[in-house]
Amino acid sequence: MQTSSFSVSDSFGGRYWTLRGADEAAVRALTPHLGGNDLLARLLAPRGLEASQVETFLNPTLRALFPDPASFQDMMKAAELTLDAIVAGKSVTVFADYDVDGGTSSAILARYFRAWGREIGLYVPDRLTEGYGPSPEAFRHLKDQGADLVITVDCGAAATDALAEAVNINLPVIVIDHHLMGKTPPECAALVNPNRADDTSGQGHLAAAGVVYVFAAALNKLARERGIAPEGGLPNILHWLDLCALGTLCDMSPLRGANRAFVKQGLKILERGQNPGLRALADIAGIGKIESVYHATFVLGPRLNAGGRVGDPWLAAKLLATDDRAEAIALAERLHAHNDERKAVESAILEQATAEAQKQIEANPDVGILIAAGEGWHPGVIGIVAGRLKDRFHLPSIVIGWGQGLGPVAKGSARSVHGVNIGDAISAAAKAGVVISGGGHAMAGGLSLEPEQLPALQSWMQEHMAEFKTERAAAKELVVDATLSLTQVTTDTFDTIQTIGPFGQGAPEPIFGLADVEITHTRPIGENHLKLTIESAGARIDALVWRCLGTPLGDALLQRGRVHLAGRLKDNEWNGRRTAQFEVIDAAAA
Repeated sequence: MQTSSFSVSDSFGGRYWTLRGADEAAVRALTPHLGGNDLLARLLAPRGLEASQVETFLNPTLRALFPDPASFQDMMKAAELTLDAIVAGKSVTVFADYDVDGGTSSAILARYFRAWGREIGLYVPDRLTEGYGPSPEAFRHLKDQGADLVITVDCGAAATDALAEAVNINLPVIVIDHHLMGKTPPECAALVNPNRADDTSGQGHLAAAGVVYVFAAALNKLARERGIAPEGGLPNILHWLDLCALGTLCDMSPLRGANRAFVKQGLKILERGQNPGLRALADIAGIGKIESVYHATFVLGPRLNAGGRVGDPWLAAKLLATDDRAEAIALAERLHAHNDERKAVESAILEQATAEAQKQIEANPDVGILIAAGEGWHPGVIGIVAGRLKDRFHLPSIVIGWGQGLGPVAKGSARSVHGVNIGDAISAAAKAGVVISGGGHAMAGGLSLEPEQLPALQSWMQEHMAEFKTERAAAKELVVDATLSLTQVTTDTFDTIQTIGPFGQGAPEPIFGLADVEITHTRPIGENHLKLTIESAGARIDALVWRCLGTPLGDALLQRGRVHLAGRLKDNEWNGRRTAQFEVIDAAAA
């Protein structure tokens, strides 16, 4: 199934391909534990999987991988404060981030409280007027509204000023977060974050939804120790594993350890459609069953995020927490409409940003970073556009927008390539006074600045990125896991590969090469996608290429002829008939 000579030095997408090698001894060791399947052994051996780990990898269970709640710093302290508030009937509000991870986290808490006969309040900040995370003003508002306790989810760990104000106004705040933070935790009632410096849980890869899910287990554990429970018994948190899985996937948390169990088992709950909000959103999106990582990440995720991007940031959290079918349908319809609006706004900005990026590359082919900016560019979509630029040009990219009604200053969002830490770069720029503020992590970041600071940011970033030539070159590498013949592109092969899923961040879906095949037919579909018919040695398959029209890759494929293809196997069902398709991510002349 592998061809050692299969390599490409310059693809239509501007990349070079290498065929991933596998240690033959490791392959032989793994093969008996994988039913004798050589392909699976070759896919897993380079990922460092050992024979003793195969069973847990293939069948990750909560029993084997669930973290000990007590291993998290402050987890049981937070559970005590929260359970006391539940029993005493105090007014508790969850302060959630406006993305899917925040929405799923808040919904888990809302459902936990409801199981005890309590309702939890909800607060979600507005992206444009309030920005990310809690502010002193927000905490003062909640105090005035009568909140006895606030629990922040997916935010708060770095909100030093806001938490100081909470202490000042005597408002207890529990922080449940997963983002990187400083060495000294801010003062608050409890701070649960596996990425705080003194946490020893080893669970820093969890999304906020994962940390909140463990927190729900901690609440049950404490209630058992106290010998208390609501009427009907303690909440069965397995019913909410779909929310945990959805937050984990949409926040791109690495699928290892507990995350792998959360997603593998949570997808089973998602498929049952037990959550009224998710069921309504799936119906409106027209996908029927929610049965794959793709459905969760690329169908439900963007719709849930749409409210926080271009509409009402409270919608997703409300949808995921409701048990009312009519309310769920109404909320889902609003999110679906916002997603259509988001796509239109994104498309317009992407076109302008791509043109600006191309001009920068033409002016300087060795440009180290792409920075596109425009008045009226909505801060809710600039992160998506930055990701599109990064994927197309294989360069770190920053997209910046400002304008009336879009916040008091310009906002920028960055996405990077492996080896170039964009968060550190933005933090350094902020310290140098080049921008007002900013930071992030290796692959993504955000910043605030005045539009007048753009030229200085351009100059500073270009100078900073000049040293990363080797890393930028490496970003153009596309590693192909194995080669297949067209006769091997079947549903049986697809089903076999799925046994080593789920795939996602940190557990990438295998990329396969199809060597020297012929494109015999092309047909544009949708706005900018392409459908291909591919033939070789009497075999024929269909292939899809997303967002390629108007790009060098799309232009080349429209010419048909003999090519090498790199992509992923996909499953397609139409009129009751299943077929395997090939999803092309790059191509080169054969």
